[in-house]
Amino acid sequence: MIPSSFDYHAPGTLAEAVSLLDRHGEEAKVLAGGQSLLPLLKLRLGQAAHLVDIGRIPGLAYIKEEGGSLRIGAATVEAALERSDLIRSKYPILLETALVIADPLVRNRATVGGNLAHGDPANDHPATMLALGAEIVARGPGGERTIPIAKFFTGLFTTALAPNEILTEIRIPVPPSGSGGAYEKLERKVGDFATAGAAAHVTLGKKGEVERAGIGLTNAGPTPVKAREAEDYLRGKKPDGATIAEAARLAARAAAPTADRRGSVEYKREMARVLAARALRRAVQRAGGR
Repeated sequence: MIPSSFDYHAPGTLAEAVSLLDRHGEEAKVLAGGQSLLPLLKLRLGQAAHLVDIGRIPGLAYIKEEGGSLRIGAATVEAALERSDLIRSKYPILLETALVIADPLVRNRATVGGNLAHGDPANDHPATMLALGAEIVARGPGGERTIPIAKFFTGLFTTALAPNEILTEIRIPVPPSGSGGAYEKLERKVGDFATAGAAAHVTLGKKGEVERAGIGLTNAGPTPVKAREAEDYLRGKKPDGATIAEAARLAARAAAPTADRRGSVEYKREMARVLAARALRRAVQRAGGR
């Protein structure tokens, strides 16, 4: 199949792109890497009268630490995360997440911002960003605003972005010493969407207790799931085997998956528990725990 007809726009500046979105409203879609949007259009599962291609706008692709945050430009491709020495050395959870997204051909085109803005609960970055406590930076006609990641995903394929806003940057707090994270994914074959997935990030105190915990689940409901009950349970406790097991059980309780060819509801919820436990154990190890 081929997409229905649309007008293609290639703005040279962010201001021009925002103006186009403001002018065309719900009829316009932002095109970045196109690895999610174009297949939907080709299969006519989605429609757009106007495509606003932000791929030629300078200054939207970068990875840097600045102002106490890791800042990732929205147009940064997944392959750039793989190649980044900063990501490899300080943010292995992001490297693990990028490496299980589709295949190298897709990762050379797909963008981090697009992965999040698509609002697909089966995408991998949302759970990791929930675990890391990221913020989304959006630019619209009224200027720039930040959106906590926990408030960003509002429904199936729906986010807090207004029709005339563009996701421009992801900001992740630079983790303090004694922090570690991990991402675990179960897939039918390499490059597939997750049957289930779990991201965990912890910060340990001087006595080995959990000072902060973040847990996100992939493909566990109509939106990416933040396992708040499990996070609260971990805080202040020593992350031993029994504590991690209970936290994983609580994380799975937050899951509300749907049955499909990848498995039943019960199977997916159980896999969420297993993967949350694995991610937590590795996160604790990387944080300096045993």
